[in-house]
Amino acid sequence: MRQARKLAVLTGAGVSRESGIPTFRDAQTGLWASYDPARLATPQGFLADPPLVWRWYDMRRAIVLDAQPNPGHLALSEMEEMIPSVVIITQNIDGLHARAGSRDIIELHGNIARYKCFENEHPQADVQPGLGEPPRCSCGSLLRPDVVWFGENLPPAALERAFSEIRSAQVALVVGTSGLVQPAASLPFIARHHGAYLVEVNPEETATTIIADCFLQGRSGEILPRIVEAMRDLKV
Repeated sequence: MRQARKLAVLTGAGVSRESGIPTFRDAQTGLWASYDPARLATPQGFLADPPLVWRWYDMRRAIVLDAQPNPGHLALSEMEEMIPSVVIITQNIDGLHARAGSRDIIELHGNIARYKCFENEHPQADVQPGLGEPPRCSCGSLLRPDVVWFGENLPPAALERAFSEIRSAQVALVVGTSGLVQPAASLPFIARHHGAYLVEVNPEETATTIIADCFLQGRSGEILPRIVEAMRDLKV
């Protein structure tokens, strides 16, 4: 890693969980436990009950805004000081990589702090929190979170760039992701096919482990700072 010109990092829910952000299903507690995910995170569910979906994401957004980047996020941003090119490809929607200081981030699943209108995808800023139902865009369409729902395609530009960046990386670092959700799950295999040295950091083995050059078992908030420390100590 210390000698790499380019590092591509793929992160998943495990990194956010260490900042206290529950996964989608983990967040379905209390009032929300009885709801089918299809009612909360699909275009059809939104159209059937816009206020319900809006309140669900408003609750989750409040959790995200209260969360802070953890040592894993901070370690990844520190790697930019030692490697000429570092790109973060994330499946997370919380924006914590940016808040930790990472500068080049590809958000495959969108960002919960952004909004767009349902019909025309016009971006919308400065939406008031705590509303009981979605406001409308200037075009008349209801606003929705700018995240990828079940059954929707990933943003084409983000996905295309993710494939491009992973193909040209000397080192690929896979952190906190199960390796089961496509198309992101294919990225480590593409990196390996194109000659990248593949490092996986996860508490448990995943579908990626079998192809990894190096599997570091543990939480990202513990392992990534140790990698940074070792890189700082190494003279090349």
